Amino acid sequence: MTEIKDLISYQLHTVANLLSRGAELRYRREFGVSLWEWRTIALLGASDDPQSLGHLARAAGIDKSQMSRVVSGLAKRKLVMRDANDADGRGVHLRLSKTGRRLYGGLIGAAAERDAAFRRCLTSSEKLVFERALSKLAGQAREFIQQEKK
Repeated sequence: MTEIKDLISYQLHTVANLLSRGAELRYRREFGVSLWEWRTIALLGASDDPQSLGHLARAAGIDKSQMSRVVSGLAKRKLVMRDANDADGRGVHLRLSKTGRRLYGGLIGAAAERDAAFRRCLTSSEKLVFERALSKLAGQAREFIQQEKK
């Protein structure tokens, strides 16, 4: 009989949680940000264009109300700037402040270091198999989602 610990989704979730917990410990210690703050800063820093709250929430995989709380905290610390969206009177465009951009540089550097360390524990062939497996699993997951929507 299959147990939860045998499921691929559970195993991936477990590894992802371990990676996230380690990242949050480092980012809090070195930069004073939570994991959700880091992800928000990283998403904003990855684009030169301002982003909407909805876009950020979808990209981060969280609901808009949670993203709104994260953005509010970052705005209070003057890391994120809110600009009125002329096309939508209620909407705002979000972008990193100059201080937020500097923080992004440090955070993305730390993330790249962590990523390189994880990749170093795999051989070249393991890296290739891992990337192919992740791609296949993502494709299958997308297919299952489409089937469920019918």
